[in-house]
Amino acid sequence: MKHRLEEINLRIEQACASVNRSPHEVTLIAVSKTIPVDDIRLAYDLGIRNFGESRLQEALPKIEALPKDISWHFIGKLQSNKAKKAGEMFSVIHTLESDAQLHQLEKLNNPVDCLIEVNIAEEPQKSGILPKDLAAFHKKATQSPQVHLRGLMTIGPANLIGQDARPFFRTMRKLLDEIGGGWLSMGMSADFEVAIQEGSTHVRVGTALFGKRVKKI
Repeated sequence: MKHRLEEINLRIEQACASVNRSPHEVTLIAVSKTIPVDDIRLAYDLGIRNFGESRLQEALPKIEALPKDISWHFIGKLQSNKAKKAGEMFSVIHTLESDAQLHQLEKLNNPVDCLIEVNIAEEPQKSGILPKDLAAFHKKATQSPQVHLRGLMTIGPANLIGQDARPFFRTMRKLLDEIGGGWLSMGMSADFEVAIQEGSTHVRVGTALFGKRVKKI
């Protein structure tokens, strides 16, 4: 894993250098869904402090077992009835997309950092706000007292990676510029260099760090 992390960091540095950005502007989120605690602890020992999980039930025992200085990022589809619990346990929620989620998050005692998920390619099988609906939802989110809105998140279009995803990442940056915000979560193992070149501040990397996941039967 040490060598894989060194390779990822080198790729981040090279992508940043190509557009005159500092690597310090990019946060690496290790996507640890399905990854056992021992492997996450190894990544922690290598210096990673940001981890991403997609399922609340799977994440909770990991959060309890691992060091408290980890920043946990919720990056999966968030059911509204689990939003409050996610807001209590995670440092950042990347997948804000509905009024129902906002209603549940209003029950929190303390604000939580959030990103609005945008379905940038308008794919029917994916979650997220459509670009045309972003401004209205953004207004609602900014009025929610327990939502500390940081910016936007997207998952690149299915079957488009690398350079093919660039136009969508570029559009995301334009949307962020329009609504305001400092964080842009986009880019995964196969396309994070392009995402960084187009302005990503948070890249979500799993396979390139932990290796190919074993599918659960």
